[in-house]
Amino acid sequence: MAGKRDIMSERAIQLIRKFPEWPARTLARRLVEESAGALTMEQARSRIRHQLGTNGRKQYRIANCKRAPRQPGETVSMPKSAAEAWGPYTFEVAGLVGVISDVHVPYHSEKALAAAVAYLKDKRIAGLVLNGDICDFYAISRFIKNPAKRNFRRELEQVRQFMAWIRQEFPSIPMVMKAGNHEERWRAWLWQHAPEVSDGPEMGLTAWLHLERHDIELVEDGRPIMVGRLPILHGHEKGAGISAPVNQARGAFLRLHHTVLEGHGHRTSAHCEPDMFGKECFTWSTGCLAELRPEYSRYAKYNHGFATVLVEPDGEFQVMNLRIVDGKVRSS
Repeated sequence: MAGKRDIMSERAIQLIRKFPEWPARTLARRLVEESAGALTMEQARSRIRHQLGTNGRKQYRIANCKRAPRQPGETVSMPKSAAEAWGPYTFEVAGLVGVISDVHVPYHSEKALAAAVAYLKDKRIAGLVLNGDICDFYAISRFIKNPAKRNFRRELEQVRQFMAWIRQEFPSIPMVMKAGNHEERWRAWLWQHAPEVSDGPEMGLTAWLHLERHDIELVEDGRPIMVGRLPILHGHEKGAGISAPVNQARGAFLRLHHTVLEGHGHRTSAHCEPDMFGKECFTWSTGCLAELRPEYSRYAKYNHGFATVLVEPDGEFQVMNLRIVDGKVRSS
């Protein structure tokens, strides 16, 4: 019998470690089942309590699986979740909305940017979406950098100048800016080099880029911007792989199976494909307003472009995906 008691004591320890939150009575029932009749319920409870250290202070000091005493019938509640609410940002504007992305200040194309802004001003847009990678943040990227170009203070000044200029060009319309992968370099740099102060509001992009001063709202955390019923992404949120094929818009459909407008790829493209019920899904990618031959990719097949979205009061929309060639705006 002594041998069996030793085996059951070891099994009691194993059960407690496997199910640390189970009440002692539940553990004892399980131990009785596994003993195949060798233990009564009272004997099993005694072994469980012995290993938990709930038979007094002296026993608690030598217990193998110490547990703070519980009241009879006390249960353990589910832990609070640390997950935060996440969802789309709704840009509540009806009428013609402009969408520009991938400006990459200070490596922007002055000619292309001027053409896009002049077109949007002429169309009297009702709102403007700055769809990510408005900044380049070259100096704080994780890639190898040319020391002659590594001047973050100067970059920051030029981005702030851009924000003041774009608000000057569109003084009264609502404006929202989505954080692209280049804007996310700021948070990554902070977390790596200054984590102790990274969570303060004064360290966020809204403060650093003077967005509040120019009444530009920032959308972060990969949240889509809803313009009517059209979701707008920067494009990096989907990850690499299938989302970066020759036809970027088709890649967006293959990843999301949903209508979407995005930037990020610096190429104008469009794709239409029905879902299983015959409902057509349209996807678009816009060109950029940055230099077309950056030092990291001299032979990239980029083009200049932007988009407009005509939003009806009921949320229906029409997308015009536009290209810029030699400073002139052309429909795709």
